Amino acid sequence: MDLEELSREILTCAKCPLHKYRTNAVPGEGSMKLGIMVVGEAPGADEDRTGRPFVGAAGRLLTEALARLGVSRWDVYITNVVKCRPPNNRTPTREEVEACLPYLLRQIELLRPRRIVALGLTSAKTLLSLVGKRVEKMGDVRRRCFRGRVAGVEVEICATYHPAAVLRNPRLKEEFMGDLAAFLGGGLERFF
Repeated sequence: MDLEELSREILTCAKCPLHKYRTNAVPGEGSMKLGIMVVGEAPGADEDRTGRPFVGAAGRLLTEALARLGVSRWDVYITNVVKCRPPNNRTPTREEVEACLPYLLRQIELLRPRRIVALGLTSAKTLLSLVGKRVEKMGDVRRRCFRGRVAGVEVEICATYHPAAVLRNPRLKEEFMGDLAAFLGGGLERFF
C-alpha cells in the first residue's frame, strides 16, 4: 500500500463513530523534503469542510510560523492523530485515537520521517507513548525531543503547543516560535 492508497482508505473509514459526523476525512498533505512530519490532534471545522489539515485559524498561524523560519508548509508532511473531526472540536477520546492510530503508524512507515513535531498534548501523548514515554502535561515534554523506533522507523519526536492553544493564549507565541525554530533548524542547514 502506498500513501495514495492509504489516503483513499482513510477517506472511507468507518472504524469509529466520528465517520457519521464528518464532511471529509483529512488524511494529510505535504512532502518529506525536510524529513519532517507535523502531527496535530484532529481536524477542525475548516479542515472537515475542505479535507485538508491545518487550514483554519490555527493552520494559518502554523503556516505563518513556518514561513518566518523560511519553510513552506509543503516542505513538511502535515497530518493529525485523528483523521475525522470530533463534534464541537472536542478532544478525541482514547477509542477514537486507537481507531486512527494504525493510519498514523502506516503514514510514518511510508514517509519515514527523521523527526516528528507533535503539536499539542493529544499528539504528544499519543506519539511519545509509542517510544515508551508517558506524558501527563505539555510542560513535561515541551521543547524536548525523544528518540525511538516507531513503525520500524528510527525517529525523533519533539513536542510543542498546538497553534490553537497559541491563538487562545497569545503569550505562548514566542515559545511556540522558538520551539519550531529549534525543531526545524537542525534539518535546514543542507537547504540554506
